[in-house]
Amino acid sequence: VVSFRYLEYNASRDVANVVVDGSPNGATVLTLTHWPGIDQPAGLAADLSAQMAFEFVRSGGTVDAEVVTNSHFDQDGLVSMYALIEPEQALRHAEVLIDVAAAGDFATYRFREAAQASMAIATFADPHRSPFAADLTGPYDQQCAVLYERLLGRLLDIVLRPEEFRELWDDEHRELTESEAALATGAITIEERPEIGLAIVDIAEREPRRRGHRFASDEHLGVHPMAINNATSCFRILQVHGRHYSYVDRYETWVQYRSRRPLPRVDLRPLAEALTAIDPATAWAASGPSSLVPQLQTVSDSGLDRTVVLAHLLDHLGSAPHAWNPYDRAG
Repeated sequence: VVSFRYLEYNASRDVANVVVDGSPNGATVLTLTHWPGIDQPAGLAADLSAQMAFEFVRSGGTVDAEVVTNSHFDQDGLVSMYALIEPEQALRHAEVLIDVAAAGDFATYRFREAAQASMAIATFADPHRSPFAADLTGPYDQQCAVLYERLLGRLLDIVLRPEEFRELWDDEHRELTESEAALATGAITIEERPEIGLAIVDIAEREPRRRGHRFASDEHLGVHPMAINNATSCFRILQVHGRHYSYVDRYETWVQYRSRRPLPRVDLRPLAEALTAIDPATAWAASGPSSLVPQLQTVSDSGLDRTVVLAHLLDHLGSAPHAWNPYDRAG
Protein backbone atom coordinates (compact mmCIF):
# COMPACT_ATOMS: atom_id res chain seq x y z
CA VAL A 1 0.00 0.00 0.00
CA VAL A 2 1.42 3.37 -1.03
CA SER A 3 1.73 5.87 1.83
CA PHE A 4 2.31 9.62 1.83
CA ARG A 5 3.96 12.18 4.10
CA TYR A 6 2.44 15.41 5.36
CA LEU A 7 3.74 18.76 4.11
CA GLU A 8 2.36 22.15 5.12
CA TYR A 9 0.07 23.61 2.44
CA ASN A 10 2.17 26.65 1.46
CA ALA A 11 5.34 24.56 1.38
CA SER A 12 3.59 22.09 -0.96
CA ARG A 13 2.96 24.63 -3.70
CA ASP A 14 6.17 23.62 -5.50
CA VAL A 15 5.92 19.89 -4.74
CA ALA A 16 3.61 17.39 -6.45
CA ASN A 17 0.89 16.79 -3.88
CA VAL A 18 -2.48 15.30 -3.02
CA VAL A 19 -4.94 17.65 -1.33
CA VAL A 20 -7.53 16.17 1.00
CA ASP A 21 -10.67 18.00 2.15
CA GLY A 22 -9.74 21.33 0.63
CA SER A 23 -8.83 23.30 -2.48
CA PRO A 24 -5.97 22.27 -4.80
CA ASN A 25 -2.93 24.44 -5.35
CA GLY A 26 -0.71 24.78 -8.40
CA ALA A 27 1.20 21.54 -7.73
CA THR A 28 -1.80 19.36 -6.82
CA VAL A 29 -2.12 16.18 -8.89
CA LEU A 30 -5.14 14.72 -7.05
CA THR A 31 -7.86 16.34 -4.93
CA LEU A 32 -9.95 14.18 -2.60
CA THR A 33 -12.57 16.59 -1.32
CA HIS A 34 -16.32 17.03 -0.97
CA TRP A 35 -15.91 20.78 -1.13
CA PRO A 36 -18.20 22.66 -3.52
CA GLY A 37 -17.26 23.30 -7.13
CA ILE A 38 -14.30 20.90 -7.25
CA ASP A 39 -14.29 17.91 -9.61
CA GLN A 40 -14.21 14.57 -7.83
CA PRO A 41 -12.28 11.60 -9.24
CA ALA A 42 -14.44 9.01 -10.97
CA GLY A 43 -15.65 6.36 -8.54
CA LEU A 44 -14.50 8.22 -5.42
CA ALA A 45 -17.29 10.74 -4.82
CA ALA A 46 -18.74 10.48 -1.29
CA ASP A 47 -20.39 12.49 1.46
CA LEU A 48 -17.13 12.96 3.39
CA SER A 49 -13.63 13.66 2.17
CA ALA A 50 -12.48 10.90 4.54
CA GLN A 51 -14.67 8.38 2.72
CA MET A 52 -13.04 9.46 -0.55
CA ALA A 53 -9.56 9.02 0.94
CA PHE A 54 -10.38 5.54 2.24
CA GLU A 55 -11.85 4.54 -1.11
CA PHE A 56 -8.70 5.76 -2.86
CA VAL A 57 -6.60 3.60 -0.52
CA ARG A 58 -8.87 0.56 -0.90
CA SER A 59 -8.79 0.85 -4.67
CA GLY A 60 -4.99 0.72 -4.70
CA GLY A 61 -4.91 4.10 -6.43
CA THR A 62 -1.55 5.60 -7.29
CA VAL A 63 -0.45 9.10 -8.27
CA ASP A 64 2.87 10.71 -9.05
CA ALA A 65 3.17 12.36 -5.63
CA GLU A 66 4.43 11.50 -2.16
CA VAL A 67 3.04 14.50 -0.29
CA VAL A 68 -0.45 15.03 1.18
CA THR A 69 -1.59 18.45 2.38
CA ASN A 70 -4.56 20.62 3.34
CA SER A 71 -5.04 24.36 3.83
CA HIS A 72 -7.21 24.08 6.95
CA PHE A 73 -7.48 21.81 9.98
CA ASP A 74 -10.54 19.86 11.07
CA GLN A 75 -11.61 16.31 11.87
CA ASP A 76 -12.46 15.31 8.29
CA GLY A 77 -9.14 16.66 7.05
CA LEU A 78 -7.21 14.90 9.82
CA VAL A 79 -8.86 11.53 9.18
CA SER A 80 -8.46 11.90 5.41
CA MET A 81 -4.78 12.68 5.77
CA TYR A 82 -4.24 9.83 8.23
CA ALA A 83 -5.79 7.38 5.76
CA LEU A 84 -3.11 8.26 3.18
CA ILE A 85 -0.18 8.48 5.61
CA GLU A 86 -0.95 5.32 7.63
CA PRO A 87 -3.15 3.33 5.22
CA GLU A 88 -2.78 -0.10 6.82
CA GLN A 89 -3.59 1.11 10.34
CA ALA A 90 -6.35 3.33 9.04
CA LEU A 91 -8.05 0.53 7.13
CA ARG A 92 -8.17 -1.61 10.30
CA HIS A 93 -10.20 1.11 12.00
CA ALA A 94 -11.92 2.68 9.01
CA GLU A 95 -15.47 2.55 10.38
CA VAL A 96 -14.79 4.50 13.57
CA LEU A 97 -12.34 6.89 11.89
CA ILE A 98 -14.90 7.83 9.25
CA ASP A 99 -17.37 8.36 12.10
CA VAL A 100 -14.92 10.84 13.68
CA ALA A 101 -14.93 12.77 10.39
CA ALA A 102 -18.75 12.73 10.34
CA ALA A 103 -18.90 13.93 13.95
CA GLY A 104 -16.68 16.87 13.09
CA ASP A 105 -18.28 17.88 9.80
CA PHE A 106 -21.91 16.83 10.13
CA ALA A 107 -22.34 16.66 13.93
CA THR A 108 -23.62 13.09 13.67
CA TYR A 109 -22.16 9.95 15.20
CA ARG A 110 -22.68 6.20 15.39
CA PHE A 111 -19.97 5.38 17.92
CA ARG A 112 -19.70 7.24 21.22
CA GLU A 113 -15.90 7.17 21.06
CA ALA A 114 -16.06 8.94 17.68
CA ALA A 115 -18.09 11.76 19.22
CA GLN A 116 -15.63 11.98 22.11
CA ALA A 117 -12.66 11.99 19.72
CA SER A 118 -14.19 14.80 17.68
CA MET A 119 -14.65 16.83 20.87
CA ALA A 120 -11.07 16.16 21.93
CA ILE A 121 -9.73 17.21 18.51
CA ALA A 122 -11.75 20.43 18.72
CA THR A 123 -10.18 21.14 22.12
CA PHE A 124 -6.70 20.46 20.76
CA ALA A 125 -7.41 23.03 18.03
CA ASP A 126 -8.72 25.73 20.38
CA PRO A 127 -5.88 28.23 21.06
CA HIS A 128 -7.43 29.05 24.44
CA ARG A 129 -7.89 25.45 25.71
CA SER A 130 -5.40 23.36 23.77
CA PRO A 131 -2.54 21.50 25.46
CA PHE A 132 -0.58 23.02 22.54
CA ALA A 133 -1.83 26.55 23.24
CA ALA A 134 1.69 27.99 23.45
CA ASP A 135 2.34 26.80 19.89
CA LEU A 136 -0.97 28.08 18.45
CA THR A 137 -0.19 31.78 18.59
CA GLY A 138 1.01 32.30 15.02
CA PRO A 139 -0.82 32.70 11.70
CA TYR A 140 -3.53 30.19 10.88
CA ASP A 141 -1.40 28.22 8.39
CA GLN A 142 1.24 27.73 11.07
CA GLN A 143 -1.42 26.60 13.55
CA CYS A 144 -2.64 24.04 11.03
CA ALA A 145 0.87 22.69 10.59
CA VAL A 146 1.31 22.33 14.35
CA LEU A 147 -1.99 20.49 14.69
CA TYR A 148 -1.39 18.08 11.82
CA GLU A 149 2.18 17.37 12.92
CA ARG A 150 1.13 16.76 16.55
CA LEU A 151 -2.16 14.92 16.00
CA LEU A 152 -1.49 12.60 13.05
CA GLY A 153 0.58 10.44 15.37
CA ARG A 154 -1.99 10.65 18.17
CA LEU A 155 -5.19 10.12 16.22
CA LEU A 156 -5.61 6.40 16.82
CA ASP A 157 -4.91 6.82 20.54
CA ILE A 158 -7.53 9.59 20.77
CA VAL A 159 -10.09 7.33 19.09
CA LEU A 160 -9.24 3.96 20.62
CA ARG A 161 -8.24 5.09 24.13
CA PRO A 162 -10.69 7.91 24.87
CA GLU A 163 -10.30 7.73 28.66
CA GLU A 164 -6.71 8.97 28.31
CA PHE A 165 -8.10 12.20 26.79
CA ARG A 166 -11.16 12.59 29.01
CA GLU A 167 -10.20 16.07 30.23
CA LEU A 168 -10.40 17.27 26.61
CA TRP A 169 -13.93 16.00 25.91
CA ASP A 170 -15.62 15.49 29.28
CA ASP A 171 -17.33 18.88 29.63
CA GLU A 172 -18.78 18.91 26.13
CA HIS A 173 -19.72 15.23 26.35
CA ARG A 174 -21.82 16.09 29.40
CA GLU A 175 -23.64 18.72 27.32
CA LEU A 176 -24.35 16.10 24.65
CA THR A 177 -25.59 13.57 27.22
CA GLU A 178 -27.88 16.15 28.83
CA SER A 179 -29.21 17.25 25.42
CA GLU A 180 -30.01 13.65 24.51
CA ALA A 181 -31.69 13.12 27.88
CA ALA A 182 -33.86 16.21 27.33
CA LEU A 183 -34.97 14.76 23.98
CA ALA A 184 -35.78 11.44 25.64
CA THR A 185 -37.92 13.05 28.37
CA GLY A 186 -39.76 15.45 26.04
CA ALA A 187 -38.14 18.60 27.41
CA ILE A 188 -36.95 19.02 23.83
CA THR A 189 -39.21 17.91 20.98
CA ILE A 190 -38.72 17.74 17.22
CA GLU A 191 -41.49 18.28 14.66
CA GLU A 192 -40.50 17.48 11.09
CA ARG A 193 -41.83 19.06 7.91
CA PRO A 194 -40.20 16.62 5.47
CA GLU A 195 -41.74 18.20 2.38
CA ILE A 196 -39.55 21.25 2.98
CA GLY A 197 -36.69 19.49 4.80
CA LEU A 198 -37.32 21.38 8.06
CA ALA A 199 -37.06 20.16 11.66
CA ILE A 200 -38.64 22.42 14.30
CA VAL A 201 -36.92 21.93 17.65
CA ASP A 202 -38.98 23.18 20.60
CA ILE A 203 -36.97 23.59 23.80
CA ALA A 204 -38.66 23.96 27.20
CA GLU A 205 -37.96 27.39 28.66
CA ARG A 206 -36.40 25.84 31.77
CA GLU A 207 -33.73 24.12 29.66
CA PRO A 208 -30.28 25.77 29.68
CA ARG A 209 -28.42 26.65 26.51
CA ARG A 210 -25.78 23.98 25.97
CA ARG A 211 -22.43 24.23 24.21
CA GLY A 212 -21.32 22.05 21.32
CA HIS A 213 -18.49 22.27 18.78
CA ARG A 214 -18.72 22.51 15.03
CA PHE A 215 -15.69 21.47 12.99
CA ALA A 216 -12.49 22.31 14.89
CA SER A 217 -13.01 26.01 15.40
CA ASP A 218 -16.67 26.96 15.88
CA GLU A 219 -18.96 26.75 18.89
CA HIS A 220 -22.72 26.40 19.00
CA LEU A 221 -25.01 27.38 21.87
CA GLY A 222 -28.46 25.83 22.25
CA VAL A 223 -29.02 22.10 22.04
CA HIS A 224 -25.87 20.11 21.33
CA PRO A 225 -25.89 19.75 17.52
CA MET A 226 -25.04 16.04 17.66
CA ALA A 227 -28.19 15.38 19.70
CA ILE A 228 -30.37 17.18 17.14
CA ASN A 229 -28.68 15.91 13.99
CA ASN A 230 -28.73 12.31 15.21
CA ALA A 231 -32.45 12.66 15.87
CA THR A 232 -33.55 14.06 12.49
CA SER A 233 -32.58 13.62 8.86
CA CYS A 234 -33.76 17.15 8.02
CA PHE A 235 -31.02 19.54 6.96
CA ARG A 236 -32.92 22.72 7.88
CA ILE A 237 -33.20 23.23 11.64
CA LEU A 238 -35.27 25.82 13.53
CA GLN A 239 -34.73 25.97 17.30
CA VAL A 240 -37.38 27.67 19.42
CA HIS A 241 -36.38 28.37 23.03
CA GLY A 242 -38.98 30.61 24.59
CA ARG A 243 -38.77 33.79 22.49
CA HIS A 244 -35.27 33.03 21.23
CA TYR A 245 -35.24 31.72 17.65
CA SER A 246 -32.32 30.22 15.75
CA TYR A 247 -32.37 28.67 12.28
CA VAL A 248 -29.49 26.89 10.56
CA ASP A 249 -28.74 25.15 7.27
CA ARG A 250 -26.64 22.12 8.14
CA TYR A 251 -23.16 21.70 6.66
CA GLU A 252 -24.34 18.82 4.50
CA THR A 253 -25.94 21.48 2.28
CA TRP A 254 -22.60 23.29 1.68
CA VAL A 255 -20.65 20.29 0.36
CA GLN A 256 -21.22 17.92 -2.56
CA TYR A 257 -23.31 15.54 -0.48
CA ARG A 258 -23.81 12.28 -2.37
CA SER A 259 -25.98 9.80 -0.44
CA ARG A 260 -28.98 12.04 -1.12
CA ARG A 261 -29.49 15.47 -2.62
CA PRO A 262 -30.34 18.15 -0.02
CA LEU A 263 -32.82 20.88 -0.88
CA PRO A 264 -30.87 23.94 -2.06
CA ARG A 265 -30.16 26.79 0.31
CA VAL A 266 -31.90 30.14 -0.01
CA ASP A 267 -30.58 33.53 1.08
CA LEU A 268 -31.75 34.14 4.67
CA ARG A 269 -30.82 37.83 4.77
CA PRO A 270 -34.04 39.15 3.19
CA LEU A 271 -36.00 37.13 5.76
CA ALA A 272 -33.94 38.68 8.57
CA GLU A 273 -34.81 42.14 7.24
CA ALA A 274 -38.51 41.27 6.98
CA LEU A 275 -38.66 39.87 10.52
CA THR A 276 -36.75 42.84 11.93
CA ALA A 277 -39.32 45.14 10.34
CA ILE A 278 -42.20 43.51 12.22
CA ASP A 279 -40.46 42.50 15.47
CA PRO A 280 -41.21 45.01 18.25
CA ALA A 281 -38.47 43.72 20.54
CA THR A 282 -35.26 42.94 18.65
CA ALA A 283 -33.37 42.77 15.38
CA TRP A 284 -32.73 39.61 13.39
CA ALA A 285 -29.38 38.70 11.83
CA ALA A 286 -28.50 36.24 9.07
CA SER A 287 -25.37 35.05 7.30
CA GLY A 288 -25.09 34.58 3.55
CA PRO A 289 -25.86 31.34 1.72
CA SER A 290 -22.19 30.62 1.00
CA SER A 291 -21.39 30.43 4.72
CA LEU A 292 -20.37 26.98 5.94
CA VAL A 293 -23.41 26.87 8.21
CA PRO A 294 -25.75 29.81 7.45
CA GLN A 295 -27.72 31.03 10.44
CA LEU A 296 -30.75 33.21 11.07
CA GLN A 297 -31.32 34.27 14.65
CA THR A 298 -32.63 36.92 16.98
CA VAL A 299 -30.12 39.27 18.54
CA SER A 300 -32.09 39.07 21.81
CA ASP A 301 -35.50 37.72 22.82
CA SER A 302 -38.09 38.32 20.12
CA GLY A 303 -41.48 39.95 20.40
CA LEU A 304 -42.93 37.60 17.78
CA ASP A 305 -44.97 34.47 18.45
CA ARG A 306 -43.73 31.09 17.23
CA THR A 307 -46.60 30.84 14.74
CA VAL A 308 -45.64 34.17 13.12
CA VAL A 309 -41.97 33.26 12.85
CA LEU A 310 -42.73 29.81 11.47
CA ALA A 311 -45.16 31.17 8.89
CA HIS A 312 -42.59 33.64 7.58
CA LEU A 313 -39.85 30.99 7.54
CA LEU A 314 -41.98 28.44 5.68
CA ASP A 315 -43.01 31.01 3.11
CA HIS A 316 -39.42 32.13 2.56
CA LEU A 317 -38.02 28.61 2.28
CA GLY A 318 -40.74 27.71 -0.19
CA SER A 319 -40.61 30.80 -2.39
CA ALA A 320 -37.11 32.33 -2.28
CA PRO A 321 -34.80 31.54 -5.22
CA HIS A 322 -32.08 28.96 -4.77
CA ALA A 323 -28.86 30.67 -3.72
CA TRP A 324 -26.23 27.93 -3.46
CA ASN A 325 -25.31 24.97 -5.64
CA PRO A 326 -22.21 23.06 -4.44
CA TYR A 327 -22.42 20.74 -7.47
CA ASP A 328 -21.68 23.55 -9.93
CA ARG A 329 -18.14 23.44 -11.25
CA ALA A 330 -15.94 26.39 -10.32
CA GLY A 331 -14.86 28.57 -13.21
